[in-house]
Amino acid sequence: MKIFKFGGASVNSVDRIKQMADILRLYKGEKKLVVISAMGKTTNALEKVAAAFFNNAKEEALQLFNHIKTQHITTAKYLLITGYNAAYEQLSQLFTEIEWALHDKPVRDYDYYYDQIVCLGELLSTTIISAYLNEKGIANAWIDVRDVLRTDDTFREAVIDWAAAAGNTERLIAPLFEKNDIVITQGFIGATDENESTTLGREGSDYTAAVFAGLLDAESVTIWKDVEGVMNADPKIFATAELIPELNYDEVIEMAYYGAQVIHPKTIKPLQNKSIPLYVKCFLDPALPGTIIHNKALKHLPPIIVIKNDQVLLHLHSTDFSFIGEHTMSHLYHLFAEYTIRPGLIQTGAVSLMVCTDEQEGKTDRLAAEAAAIFDVQVEKGLTLLTIRHYTPEVLDAMTAGKVIVLRQQSKETAQVLMR
Repeated sequence: MKIFKFGGASVNSVDRIKQMADILRLYKGEKKLVVISAMGKTTNALEKVAAAFFNNAKEEALQLFNHIKTQHITTAKYLLITGYNAAYEQLSQLFTEIEWALHDKPVRDYDYYYDQIVCLGELLSTTIISAYLNEKGIANAWIDVRDVLRTDDTFREAVIDWAAAAGNTERLIAPLFEKNDIVITQGFIGATDENESTTLGREGSDYTAAVFAGLLDAESVTIWKDVEGVMNADPKIFATAELIPELNYDEVIEMAYYGAQVIHPKTIKPLQNKSIPLYVKCFLDPALPGTIIHNKALKHLPPIIVIKNDQVLLHLHSTDFSFIGEHTMSHLYHLFAEYTIRPGLIQTGAVSLMVCTDEQEGKTDRLAAEAAAIFDVQVEKGLTLLTIRHYTPEVLDAMTAGKVIVLRQQSKETAQVLMR
């Protein structure tokens, strides 16, 4: 049993969906659960629908949603011939599910409506792709993941009920593999026991793939992306970025913590529990080796460079020159949790504290205002945080040349420099 995950970029056009079919043909005869994201920028478009609806702009919401409908129907027309009518009927039922809600008025909080609306993207993409694959002789069964992954009602960050998910996987998914080599389902979404849709938070589709890998005791997970594999730097910024052919779970979690756009830590945990390897492969050229992520120790990794712009530095100073102790830090971390702000860098002194974090639409200003009750607070914005794992002095000097260094921390493995 293999788990494949195809992200939005790999299914964002008719040609790429056809490429996906070609990839699946390479693994003919093998059992595969295929997790698919919403097509292209559909999630962003549905977020706009949710925002318009919540702001009582019903006509705008319906107009935006109609555009999404048209896009998916057009894609289905280009891909399908004999299977079009059945797919259109299924799509229409999904459209109706949302349109019915859009004619109502919001009476609950935004996160609830976000999940009810945004979940549609994955359902639409998998409906079309499943029909296309069946039409092309790649037999598969489609299942609504909301029937399998039950969650709590923490909308937009739902927590999976593992016992229920395990039982549902055995009851609903395992039988499908008796007649099919491929089962198609959705990433990112789940549902409460009351059948209210939920989403699983950042990188939810990767997480879904990992969850099913654990539940099905899969031999591996493969995430298909539009890059060669995991790179040591962003290739859009660094022309010299190189492929890292092999990583371990710990290293990937470290990279993600510092802001690298790699695999989210919550995706790693179900794999780590059962030592299931994760492959990151290029769907544009499946012959490329990609990156394997596993549980083995590694040596001689190249410098891994992560750059985060739009950073804010909070300068916090004790108002009465008393030491910054456990009580003060506890209160500060309570504020971080309240505003869902994660510090990227902290440096403490006897009576002062510096905290670097992402600028988040005024959240940092509100946090600074509350922190002013116990600190003298100064806020410095527009900074850049450079993190280099496995740094060398030469690389660190080259990356900071000509910059004004505001804050610097180094350990044996990692150097972080906040600069302007």
